[in-house]
Amino acid sequence: MSEPNHQDCMTHSAEEIKHICTNFHKAIEFIGKRWMGTVIYTLMEGPKRYHEIISSIPGISDRLLTERLRDLENEGLIVKNVITTSPKKVEYELTPTGKELDEVIHVLMKWVKKRGESL
Repeated sequence: MSEPNHQDCMTHSAEEIKHICTNFHKAIEFIGKRWMGTVIYTLMEGPKRYHEIISSIPGISDRLLTERLRDLENEGLIVKNVITTSPKKVEYELTPTGKELDEVIHVLMKWVKKRGESL
């Protein structure tokens, strides 16, 4: 299946465009929540326990990290794996859908680095 081009977009009805714009806006708002992109970026390296995530994101609070992990889990972008050892361990891992954000996150990181301090 080929990537849509500008001409393809011209053939969409106003209703289709509205639907696409609404979904795009929701996706940007979700990823744009405070610390969300950083949490996703941290999990790109592989499964992590809570303390590993919080220690790799300076400035994020326990409450906010817990909220972001819950948001990601509710959207099906991460899974919470409970390892039944003594004591039990919990790891967070990106799902295949969550891993699809890899290119998006890395392109954004590249763009941010290129712009430097100008944001």
